[in-house]
Amino acid sequence: MGGIGDGVARGRGLSWSWTGVRLIFFPGHPTCHKPVPSPPLALRQLLESAPSPRRHCTCLSRQPAMASESGPGATDPLLPRRRSPSKGGWKSALFIIWVEVAERFAYYGISSNLINYLTGPLGQTTAAAAAAVNAWSGAAAMLPLLGAAVADSWLGRYRTIVASSVLYIMGLGMLTLSSMFPSPQQCGVAVDSRGACPPSSVQTAAFYISLYLVAIAQSGHKPCVQAFGADQFDATDPDESPSRASFFNWWYFGLCGSATVTIALMSYVQDNVGWALGFGVPSMVMLLALAIFLLGTRTYRFYGSGSGNNNGGAATFSLVGKAFVACRKRSNKAWSAELERGDGELAEDAVLAEEVNGMARLFPIWATCLLYGVVFAQPPTLFTKQAGTLDRRVGPSFQIPPAALQCFLGVSIVTCIVLYDRVLVPVARRVSGVPSGVTMLQRIGTGIALAMVTLVVAALVEMKRLRAARDACLVDGGSGAAVPMSLWWIVPQYVLLGAADVFTMVGMQEFFYDQVPGALKSLGLALYLSVLGVGSFISSFLITVIDSITTRNGGASWFADDLNRGHLDYFYLLLAALSALELLAFTYFSTSYVYRTKAGNNH
Repeated sequence: MGGIGDGVARGRGLSWSWTGVRLIFFPGHPTCHKPVPSPPLALRQLLESAPSPRRHCTCLSRQPAMASESGPGATDPLLPRRRSPSKGGWKSALFIIWVEVAERFAYYGISSNLINYLTGPLGQTTAAAAAAVNAWSGAAAMLPLLGAAVADSWLGRYRTIVASSVLYIMGLGMLTLSSMFPSPQQCGVAVDSRGACPPSSVQTAAFYISLYLVAIAQSGHKPCVQAFGADQFDATDPDESPSRASFFNWWYFGLCGSATVTIALMSYVQDNVGWALGFGVPSMVMLLALAIFLLGTRTYRFYGSGSGNNNGGAATFSLVGKAFVACRKRSNKAWSAELERGDGELAEDAVLAEEVNGMARLFPIWATCLLYGVVFAQPPTLFTKQAGTLDRRVGPSFQIPPAALQCFLGVSIVTCIVLYDRVLVPVARRVSGVPSGVTMLQRIGTGIALAMVTLVVAALVEMKRLRAARDACLVDGGSGAAVPMSLWWIVPQYVLLGAADVFTMVGMQEFFYDQVPGALKSLGLALYLSVLGVGSFISSFLITVIDSITTRNGGASWFADDLNRGHLDYFYLLLAALSALELLAFTYFSTSYVYRTKAGNNH
């Protein structure tokens, strides 16, 4: 490369002299060079006599240390052509939102009525079924931590979404086939106390294998689709930054709208037509979701995370390792002196160390949201079993399926999102001066308080239901008969929890996406999902322990198969008390939290 002299590193830039033109290279900058007039001869001779830099970081030779922070022109692993910065925006985001709508249809087509499948065709007890559903939900919400790391380190978000979708379709197909095994009730001989046959080992094994295959598919799909959708907006662009904040609201709007339709439709099909069709329709919808996602490929904005790195799979883990090494270096007394001398490597270590400190500050917030995950686990389990005991008749012959009452949760969420985005935010913005109306942590805390109120209301409704069952002499020998109490009594707890979700769930999504380093955005959303996962595991643990303690000396379980003999009200009050303690802890930690400064559109 004749005509190019020795480079000299000064600050962030690296420059060369070349035939009267100076090329200035800025590491990680989308524009790799900028011609400016050549300096005077004396200064040029002085620069050329300086020693060469220890580290050359130019856009001609090596990529930036954090490849995921490269600009929109970076390429995706499956699409080697460079993407224009003009890609992305709402056009691309709508494709991705529709993919999530279809995926949520598939997921809630399984999860919303799963407890009734376990207590019905598979013949499990209420406590065992609730614990099994919570364990599966917890796994489905925790595994995204692994899936996000794989996406951020090896495959990239686009590839991970495609691979997870294929795995998702396989799991749903196997689940459909497992439901087509002969029902245990068809064996003709009653062998248990309820007059039902135990399921075959083949049916049970096929069911759980396919169910957890869906959970594994969720591990890559869930965090990456949402992060990929948020990637379509530049947080540093004045025009796109408000759109990103709005994206999380409308993302959840689409998600809950889809869930509402799914629960109403599929719960009826599963209860009145058959489980094979009830599981088969979600598998076809998921196939449609993959087709929609691929259809929008040419409109997406891609960033250089994942396997776009030459370093390949170790990208994320390498950064984490470097960051912890940097933290150890900071204890060295020579750190400050060497940093003041402008050592570039130590400057990079300082940034990495700050990133680790930032991630550590997220832990108290994460931990104090876990009880909300326990509350979130109740609608598809105990709320549904509770609703199944009520008078659900509408008209002379139609009866609403118990799981369909979760539609009120979705309707509440959809309504509250519109009110929040179009009414509350503009008013709060004028009062507080905050662009989003309220801060992310204020939003989360409000939702936790609403969840606590929801549990108190649920406990009061359950007390009334138990009184109605006693008055109707349904406590002993009345199992299976509907309690003379209208289904509308249980609706308020769904509506209140829907309002809580708009604050806490959307707030957590935005918070954990916004507050993690640029290279770990998918991992940030996986942290939000892990709140729900750990919450489901805690719920499963509490149900198992309480069931064991309350039945120890022949007593009635709080979660008895005949809920008229149980005490769900005690369980709801216990969760309300724990939520009150959680809110106090969350308030303490959130008041001292310092938000991460946005230094660019780091993806």
